[in-house]
Amino acid sequence: MKINDLAQYFRQISGKVSSNIYAGIQGQVNPQQISFIRQLQKEMKGKNNLDTPLNELEVVVFDLETTGFYPEKGDYVLSIGAVKMVGQQMEVDDTFYSLVKSDLPLNEEISALTNIHDEQLRDAPPARDVLLQFFNYAQSHILVAHHSKHEKSFMQKMTWDLLKTRFEHRIIDTSFLIRLSDTYMKSLPLEEVCYECGIAIKDRHHALGDAIMTAQIWGSYLQRAQKNGYSNLREVYEHLAKL
Repeated sequence: MKINDLAQYFRQISGKVSSNIYAGIQGQVNPQQISFIRQLQKEMKGKNNLDTPLNELEVVVFDLETTGFYPEKGDYVLSIGAVKMVGQQMEVDDTFYSLVKSDLPLNEEISALTNIHDEQLRDAPPARDVLLQFFNYAQSHILVAHHSKHEKSFMQKMTWDLLKTRFEHRIIDTSFLIRLSDTYMKSLPLEEVCYECGIAIKDRHHALGDAIMTAQIWGSYLQRAQKNGYSNLREVYEHLAKL
């Protein structure tokens, strides 16, 4: 490990790092990448998903495995997993998964939790490549995550650090639909919500495994929302605004 990397690592684990951890290793954003991101942002601004029937709503359900909870203090993304859905139907043959390159030594506890190891991260694709591949996969679709504040904070920092632009995808938390019928469940861990929905726990703390379980939760509560008479996101927003 280089001296600069070692110094950065110790600052990171002490919770004092707030700089761009990708600085100096990614190079410049090229014109084609800038053009792609701008076109994506344009599509998102012109898209109206609020009135799309829930059974036709296209979303990308995703999950991040990270070194911690605080991107502004040096925590970073280890892997991204995602699956597409149309209404309640998961497109199991069209998923996304990638580790994210890092030369920093991984905390043993995080490594044991995620089953991700240093050598895997050293051989993984660079962060910018993974981010662009994910955006190419997700396109302008709504993103869905469980406890989405975590995913959003990392995506915002990663997008700015690597692409020098704002993260503009709409992210909906699973609690958005859960609150319609089970208000008390909105902040429960993923495995507890799976238990409530009768969803088998498989590949927990693997980004794609967690994304698939989150997708099953989304589908379960989407079905309940439709049975309760909600036909689109606008109606859900209007109802929740009254609570």
